[in-house]
Amino acid sequence: MTANIHILPGREDQVWQKGSGGNLACDRRSLAGSVTQRACAFCGSRVVLYPIADALHIVHGPIGCAVYNWDIRGSLSSGPQLHRNSFSTDLQEKEVIFGGEKKLHASLVELIQYYQPKAAFVYSTCIVGLIGDDVQAVCKAVSRETGIDVIPVESPGFKGTKKTGYQAACEAAFKLVGTGDTSQIGPYSINLLGEFNIAGEAWMIKRYFERMGIEVVATITGDGRVDDLRRCHGAKLNLVQCSGSMTHLAKRLDEDYGVPFQRVSFFGLEDTARALYAAAEFFGDPALMERAQEIVYEEIAKITPRLKEYRKRLKGKKAALYVGGAFKAFSLVLALRALGMKTVLAGTQTGSAEDYEQLKEICDPGTVIVDDSNPLELAKFVLEKDVDLFIGGVKERPIAFKLGVAFCDHNHERKIPLAGFEGMLNFAEEVANSVLSPIWRFAPRRMAQALNPKEDSHHECNC
Repeated sequence: MTANIHILPGREDQVWQKGSGGNLACDRRSLAGSVTQRACAFCGSRVVLYPIADALHIVHGPIGCAVYNWDIRGSLSSGPQLHRNSFSTDLQEKEVIFGGEKKLHASLVELIQYYQPKAAFVYSTCIVGLIGDDVQAVCKAVSRETGIDVIPVESPGFKGTKKTGYQAACEAAFKLVGTGDTSQIGPYSINLLGEFNIAGEAWMIKRYFERMGIEVVATITGDGRVDDLRRCHGAKLNLVQCSGSMTHLAKRLDEDYGVPFQRVSFFGLEDTARALYAAAEFFGDPALMERAQEIVYEEIAKITPRLKEYRKRLKGKKAALYVGGAFKAFSLVLALRALGMKTVLAGTQTGSAEDYEQLKEICDPGTVIVDDSNPLELAKFVLEKDVDLFIGGVKERPIAFKLGVAFCDHNHERKIPLAGFEGMLNFAEEVANSVLSPIWRFAPRRMAQALNPKEDSHHECNC
C-alpha cells in the first residue's frame, strides 16, 4: 500500500532511516504550518508541575488554556487532591485591553485564603505575554500578604517549543529547593526526577528502593509535596527518568548543591534492572547491590512464564512509536524486542542529537527515525511500513485508529501502570490485547491485503 504523502520541504533532514547514512537534525523550532505533535510551552510547564498535590495551580489567561490540559496526567496522589482543580483567571476582552493584574491578585488571595495551600504556581499563557501583565510583581505582592511562596511560571506558548515550558517548570520548582531541613536525610538517599506517578508508578518504584535500603527523599513531581521539594537538595543522587522535562532541574541541583544525576528508565525489564543496579553501584555498598540483584531475580521470575506466552503470540509483529522524551523511546524499543516485535518507526518530540545517536544504535536496520513529526508524516510511515501497533499519546491515537492500526497509550493520560517489572507484564498484556484483536482484519487496508495477497504492502519510504 503506497502512502501518497510527502515530507514537508524544510523537514527532510529531520527524517532518517537506519542504513541510509547522513545525520538527523533536531533541537529546532517547529516548522510553521506543519501541525506539529508538540504542545505549547504552557502545556509543557503545567504537566510537569501539576502533580505537586498540595500546591495551588492557577492559569492566568483565557479559560480555554486551563481547559486544554486540565487533568491530562494520570498522576495519583496519596493525600491532597488540590492539584486536580483547574483554576483560571478567565481573562475576558476587558482584561485584554486594560490588563489582568488586579484580577490575578484578587483570584490568588481568595483561593489561598480558602484552600490554604503550601505554595502557589501561576502559569502565564500567550495572551498574558502579549498584553504585558507583570505577573512576577503580582506574585511577590500576594506572597507578602499571605505568607506563602507564590511562584510565577513564565510559559507563554509563542516563546518557543515545549522544551521552553519544561525549563520554565524546572526554574519554578527550583525556587523552592534549598529552603527545607535536610538533617534527617540518610546517607543512602535519592530523588526521582521526571517520574509523574502515572497510575501509581512512583509508588511501585519507591518500593523497589525501599527494599534495597535506599530512601527516596522526593519524587519530582509525581505524588509531589512542596516540603519534599524544599529538602530535595539533601539527597545524595538524582535519578532522572524523563530526561526531556527534568534534565534542566537536575543540572541546577548539580551545579548549586553538588547533587550528581544519572539518566535512567523504569520501563522494561532491562532498564528497570539497570536503574536499580546504577543506584546501588553509586553508593558502593555491596549489600545494596546484593539486595538489588535479589529483587531483580525475584520480580523477573514471577512474570517470565507469562511473558514467554505473549512473545509466542506477538513474534514478528511490527510497531511504530512516537513519544515525548527520548529515554522512553529507548525503553520501548527494548521492551518490544523482548516481546518478539520489531520497531520500524521511532520518533520523539524533544530528543537531542545525543539521544538520537543512541536511538540509532539500538534500532534495527531500516527503522525510520523522526524528530518533531506531524500527523501526515506519521500516517505516511505507518502505512508504508505496514505497522501492526502504534504506541504514543492522546494526539497519536486518532492517527492509528483512522488507519486501522492497534494503539497503545504510553503517554501521561493512561490509567494503567507500565513502569517496573509489574508494568512490563501490564504492557505485554495491553500490547497483545490490542494487536491480536480480531477487529483489525476488518480495517480497509487489511481487507485489501486479504483480497490481493500477492500485492506487496511494503513500500519503502523515500527519505
